[in-house]
Amino acid sequence: MPRDVMPAPAATPRKGEANARRVEAMIAAARRRRRLQTLLPWLILLGTCLVWEAVVMAMEIPAFVLPAPSAIGASMVRWWWPLLDNAWQTLLTTLVGFALAIVFGLVLGVAIGSSALLYHGLYPLLIGFNSVPKVAVVPILVIWFGIGAVPAIITAFLISFFPIVVNVATGIATVEPELRDVLRALGARPVDIIRKVGLPRAMPYFFASLKIAITVAFVGSIMSETVAANSGIGHLMMVASSRFDVPLVFAGLVVTGVMGVLMYALAVMVEQRTTGWAMRGQAEQQVSPMGGA
Repeated sequence: MPRDVMPAPAATPRKGEANARRVEAMIAAARRRRRLQTLLPWLILLGTCLVWEAVVMAMEIPAFVLPAPSAIGASMVRWWWPLLDNAWQTLLTTLVGFALAIVFGLVLGVAIGSSALLYHGLYPLLIGFNSVPKVAVVPILVIWFGIGAVPAIITAFLISFFPIVVNVATGIATVEPELRDVLRALGARPVDIIRKVGLPRAMPYFFASLKIAITVAFVGSIMSETVAANSGIGHLMMVASSRFDVPLVFAGLVVTGVMGVLMYALAVMVEQRTTGWAMRGQAEQQVSPMGGA
């Protein structure tokens, strides 16, 4: 072999070092992206509060029209115990209604998704009932159950029930007919198909509906508390608005938003531990350095 071609193999280590540096750079970029994703909501929230505070101060908007974030924070510090006490009541009624919605929504969703007759028979009724404004149902619940926590629980149940039913039914009904035929040919019963294929297939839909349902359940609870309750964040906000204590009203909104975000985060954690296999592509894109920018 001629001498002028002998140094060629020395290029291989340099190429390997270049690839290693490129991989390290990709990993560092992925870590920075994850840190930015973690900090971005807080940065946006901080920027929004700063702009809000500046606008209120510059335009000299009265507190009973639009309180500044500092005024809302001061109201939260001043009325921390009533806020905490009423928030606990709202959280309790919301969770009870949400739990009922999970049980009945899962059972009815499985039934509707497994039977074409039930699907075509009950689906129009569910759509029609969901179209009825729940605030119009609250006075009827007051007549039936009186003022208290029961109307709030039922309202939270009614408003969070429909998303769970629809998503579970969709997940089961969309199982491929070819797969059903193969399982039947192998001797599987309809119950076995639902239990071993339909339910796992519906789980991503189910947990997606939970993230929607838990947030709207708070809407139902507070809606009922503003009309027919002696406690809860909704009741506190109505009392505060009657006294023109608008900072306290906004403080109730902030507390409700915090509870909604925490419950949503809890639903996401359960979803990731239970159906992480269904979102592995998204997880790889967020974690892998080859996931792109």
